Amino acid sequence: MLPPRIPRRLVLVPLVIVIAGALAGLTPALAVLSVVFAIVRRRFGRMRLLRLVYVALIWSLGEATALAVFLSLWIISGFGGRLETEPYRTRHYGVMRWFLDLVYRAAERACGLRLEVEGPADGGAASGGAARPLIVLSRHAGPGDSLLLVRYLLTECGRRPRIVLKATLQLDPSVDILANRLPNAFIKRHEAGPRSHTQLIRRLARTMDETGALLIFPEGGNWTPLRWRRGIERLRRGDHPELARRATAMPNVLPPRPGGALTAIAACPDADVIFVAHTGTDRLVSVGDIWRSLSADISISARWWRVPARDVPRAADRDAQVCWLYDWWARIDAWIAAQRADPPRATQHQAPQAPQAPPRAPAP
Repeated sequence: MLPPRIPRRLVLVPLVIVIAGALAGLTPALAVLSVVFAIVRRRFGRMRLLRLVYVALIWSLGEATALAVFLSLWIISGFGGRLETEPYRTRHYGVMRWFLDLVYRAAERACGLRLEVEGPADGGAASGGAARPLIVLSRHAGPGDSLLLVRYLLTECGRRPRIVLKATLQLDPSVDILANRLPNAFIKRHEAGPRSHTQLIRRLARTMDETGALLIFPEGGNWTPLRWRRGIERLRRGDHPELARRATAMPNVLPPRPGGALTAIAACPDADVIFVAHTGTDRLVSVGDIWRSLSADISISARWWRVPARDVPRAADRDAQVCWLYDWWARIDAWIAAQRADPPRATQHQAPQAPQAPPRAPAP
C-alpha cells in the first residue's frame, strides 16, 4: 500500500536532494578509496566502486535538477492549472529526454555501456511512409532495460512514450511526478473497476496519436529462474497445458501475460506493433551479479521487429491472438538463445531446444 501522494512527495523529494548532496560531498573520498583498492588488488581497470559512485552521483544530481524543474513548471503553469496542455507536456518530455540521455552518457563513460540495435530505427513506419502510433511489447530482464528502451523511443525514434508501470515505482519521486503529469498508467494488478490495468491501458491506447508509443512489458517483471518456474506453474494451475508446454520451451523469457497487450492492440486499431528482444544485462539477477558486472564493460544487443497494423490479427478470436503472442515470444527466445555462447540460467532446471521462429512472423 503506497502512502498518499502529498505526504509521499513531501518526504521523498527532500530525501533525494539530501542523497545528491551527500554523494557530491563524499565522491572525492570514495574515488581515492577506489583507486587505493585497485592498486592493492592490482586491478587498475576494474574500479567497480568508482564506476558505481560516478553513475550514482550523476543520477542523483540529475534527478535533483529535474525535480527543481518540475517545481518551476508547476509554478509557472498557474500552480498546476495548465500542466495538461500541449506546451507543458512537450516540456516534460524534454526533461525526460534530457535526464535519460544524461544517465546514458554517464554509463557510457563510466561503464563502457554499448547499445546495438537491429531492426527499424524509427520503430517502423507503416507502409507508404505514413506515421502511425506504436504498441511496443518488450521482454523485461536486467537492470535499466526499461530506461534504455524509453530513451531509444524518445531520442532515436522521436516518439512520445506512454508507459505501463508498476504502482510501486511511484516511490521514486521523479518517476512519481513526471509519470503522473504525462499519459502513463500505474498498475495495481488486482485492482478492479475503472482503475483496473486493462481499463487504464485501454484509455492510453485509445487516445494515442501518430507520435505516440505505448510501451508494455507483458512478462510483468524481470526474468529470474524462480519467476520462470512460477509462470509455468501459473499456466498449469489455470488449465492452460499447451501454453505451459510452450513456456517450458522458452527458457530465456517469462511467459507473457496477454491481457494488457491484447487490450492495447484492440483499443488502437491503427497502431503497428513492435516486438523488442534484448540481451546483455538479463543475467544480472542479484545484487552480486550487478556488482561483478561492473568489472567489465557492458554491451547490450537488441532486436526490433515491426508488425504492420494490417497484419496484426485483431479480428481473430482470443485463443488465436494469444497463440500469435506466444509465437512472437518464441521468436524472441530463439533470438536470445542465438546471441549466447553458453546455455541460459534456466537450463539448469530444464534445457529444451530453442524453438524455431514462427512461420507467420513477418520479416522486419
